[in-house]
Amino acid sequence: MKPILLLTLPATALLLFASPVRAETRPGALEILTGSLREAISFVAPPAGKAAQAVEIDVAFENATGEAKIVNGRSAKIKFQAPNRFWLSAEVDGPVSLSSDGTKVWIHVPKKNMLLEGDASVPRFTTRPDSVQAMTVPELKLPLSDAQINLLPALLDSQILYPENDRLTCVFKPKGALTESLGLPKATVTMKYVAAWPETISYDDGKGTAATLRIKSHKVSTQLPATAWQPVAESDDKVERVALAHLVKFVQAAVSSIGEKIPTLPPATGAKRVIATEGKGRLEDHDGAKVLFLEGTPEEMGRQQGVLMKKEVNRLVDKILYGVGVGSSFAKGRWFFGEIEEAVRRTGPFIDPRHLREMDAMADAAGRDREEARLSNFFPELFHCSGFALLGDATVDGKIYHGRVLDYLRGMGLEENAIVMVIKPDQGNAWINLSYAGFIGSVTAMNEKQIAMGEMGGRGEGNWDGKPMAQMVREVMEKCSTIGEAIELMKTSKRTCEYYYVISDAKSKKACGIKATKDIFEVIWPGGTHPQLSD
Repeated sequence: MKPILLLTLPATALLLFASPVRAETRPGALEILTGSLREAISFVAPPAGKAAQAVEIDVAFENATGEAKIVNGRSAKIKFQAPNRFWLSAEVDGPVSLSSDGTKVWIHVPKKNMLLEGDASVPRFTTRPDSVQAMTVPELKLPLSDAQINLLPALLDSQILYPENDRLTCVFKPKGALTESLGLPKATVTMKYVAAWPETISYDDGKGTAATLRIKSHKVSTQLPATAWQPVAESDDKVERVALAHLVKFVQAAVSSIGEKIPTLPPATGAKRVIATEGKGRLEDHDGAKVLFLEGTPEEMGRQQGVLMKKEVNRLVDKILYGVGVGSSFAKGRWFFGEIEEAVRRTGPFIDPRHLREMDAMADAAGRDREEARLSNFFPELFHCSGFALLGDATVDGKIYHGRVLDYLRGMGLEENAIVMVIKPDQGNAWINLSYAGFIGSVTAMNEKQIAMGEMGGRGEGNWDGKPMAQMVREVMEKCSTIGEAIELMKTSKRTCEYYYVISDAKSKKACGIKATKDIFEVIWPGGTHPQLSD
């Protein structure tokens, strides 16, 4: 369960605003549930002629275990009024609030003295003053329709208990095959009422993940003052006006990630098939893994990837750039787009123009802004991983084993974009990029000259006046034929932050580790020592 759920799960409490439950009418559990859902819809989308009401709710999580453990003891306050006024305050390593008065969106992180104000008049990209996107705050919606509510009796088994103390309990469990085919969780949901309003809703999947959401208080009113939807700034807050579209896309990316499953590959059978082609490029499926073949000029290869992987390129931009990227702002206390645009500006003079041409062609073919593609391709500079190489008498057969662990950002959406790229540029070596769709640089690669390479991130973030790491790895692949050439290219390049590399050469059966910063370049060979390493 991701931390962002703390900003979104409390909204499920809106579903609990049922009509009063009267003991003498003895409604069934499903009748109570469907009534609750229809009442919630009426709050979010009032019937014609009915004024929107303002709803205020305080909730808290209790008895949370398993994947839900992170929310245990956390609380949240929710206010909303249709069509697009809302205010949500929760605990995410300190208080965080998300609010809107219908024209602007604010995210307030008092612990970091950060207050972001999303304004539609602010350009999306500093490099393009004309990138102002005219938009309004999206209307609140529930992912439910009357037709879907009518399906509930076919999906759920229910039970209701009427104790004598004016409390009642509704228990719901999914029915078999139909719920499985729809991908619904096999979990028990229990709702407990006190008099007219629900007191708790509990979730238990029977596999160790459980949580109870307690409704501490609720209030319905006809109107709240305009200030009720705006954050209360602290005297030392840094207020930054940003593009409204960026904050809206962040919220949308966060909500869409809820409940997503990490994909896995099926057993290998040797099966492979061609999925699609574009020019000299093609996309194949090998035992459930995607393999993308790119060939030609930068413009040709960019178009091939943009066309063949359009869905994945768009997912990369939406989930990684706007989801994980913008989300990282609140942990760092620095606005992500300001930070990454500055990094791209400073590294720009050191990037091979051919790589920029390929990024732009990919963006054009996928229907995205060129700025989004460039920023997405710089993203790996901020996140890190690990690797190793074994050779000589360290292995039973004397072969080189070069291992690579791309272990960062698990569960954030990169797994869905995982791909093997076989690249034949019109200039330089052919090479294989173990990567993700939408990214033309590399952090893990092998070339036709039997040079393999992987990286691990270190410190020094902010030293951006040099060649980005991912572009340097690609240049090694396309320009180098020996481990010596690879070392020389990296040593003589203008570098950025601290990175550690493992490079191997199967021809000469050599491998080395490298520590590289903007000022330091150190090579360690097998059997060697370094102050940062144990004996």
